[in-house]
Amino acid sequence: MPAEAGIHNDGSIGVSRASMRPCVYIMASKRNGTLYIGVTNDVVRRVWEHKNNAVDGFTKKYGVHMLVYYELHETMPDAILREKQMKRWNRAWKIELIQGSNPEWRDVYQDIIT
Repeated sequence: MPAEAGIHNDGSIGVSRASMRPCVYIMASKRNGTLYIGVTNDVVRRVWEHKNNAVDGFTKKYGVHMLVYYELHETMPDAILREKQMKRWNRAWKIELIQGSNPEWRDVYQDIIT
């Protein structure tokens, strides 16, 4: 089954706490800024950790706090495979993916917690 992109054409977000599923996500420091790709089984919790510098690491060091893209997957192995694939991509492909569903580079975190 294909991944379900988190950002829909109408700008709405397709996830809630009740529908936690394996997820690949991209965080950015700003539009066209530093990017971080991660995988999680709880995107709301994990993005909160990034935004609040709750865990030392790349996103804290480089101020990468905007959730700009995510995909939901059926299984964690599927999500991990996709994360590894995306991390091998060149930067232009990652930016194209983000802009395809989020051309304004909105921080969509507030959308997924409501």
